[in-house]
Amino acid sequence: MQNTKNDMLYRTLCEINGAEYVLCDEPMKKHTTFRIGGPARFFCQPGSAEQLSRTVRACEEAETPWYILGNGSNTLVSDAGYDGVVIQLFHNLEAVRIEGCLMELEAGVLLVKAAHLAAKAGLTGLEFASGIPGTIGGALVMNAGAYGGEMKDVIREALVMKQDGTLLRLSREELELGYRTSIIAREGYVVLSALLELREGNAAEIEARMQELKEARTTKQPLDYPSAGSTFKRPEGYFAGKLIMDSGLRGYRVGGAQVSEKHCGFVINTGDATAQDVMDLIAHVQKEVREQFGVKLEMEIKTLGF
Repeated sequence: MQNTKNDMLYRTLCEINGAEYVLCDEPMKKHTTFRIGGPARFFCQPGSAEQLSRTVRACEEAETPWYILGNGSNTLVSDAGYDGVVIQLFHNLEAVRIEGCLMELEAGVLLVKAAHLAAKAGLTGLEFASGIPGTIGGALVMNAGAYGGEMKDVIREALVMKQDGTLLRLSREELELGYRTSIIAREGYVVLSALLELREGNAAEIEARMQELKEARTTKQPLDYPSAGSTFKRPEGYFAGKLIMDSGLRGYRVGGAQVSEKHCGFVINTGDATAQDVMDLIAHVQKEVREQFGVKLEMEIKTLGF
């Protein structure tokens, strides 16, 4: 019965997206910046908002779990994989339109690309995102930010889809963007596009600021190792990296997973880490910081298949 159900869903997904855009038992380590993760039952790449909507509805009707993936820059997938449908928006939903100080982007556009296109157009306000390795969709879900800037500073409105396929256009206020959270995350909405409101600026100055931030990241972050960026949310009144360092955990390892010696707020894959290595290391770090400082560290990265 289960095989028949899977076969029917596979055929439906192929009809919607095209067989070349539907993969079976696709290793998720190929699609996450951690370079970790077992196979997804099905891996789909819709080419339009309509295909995305139909794909989600097909999963719902088949009572099969589904997960929206951007660039995989904030996700840790179980070693056992994901017994559902991973729907990747990166590579396909990447249209960009600039009119005056407004910038409309589909959910699969990389933040790095968006920041550089804005700079080229002489628009300022998105420089903070020039080194964040995620997509616009993922950035809105978690109100991504860096170096004093956040998505809530530049978003004007977003087009999202509810799980039943209904479309909603939400204003900045309606998005309820807070520290690494949003109504999108709480309600399980899917981002289709975002309208950013930037400001006129000097292209040379914008590029110079982006280069300055790039150098800061290169100096302070372990960019030469696979990771999911900052592993923990910033506890109120503290910095996660400093708490971890002061706990004596700089360079601490579990299997192939390690607390970065360059920046203790990052857990890195030294080459052969498993998802379980990462989870065990995270649990140890949380335990030590709680016992030594009484501070609870919350994970910033998302987990899938656990």
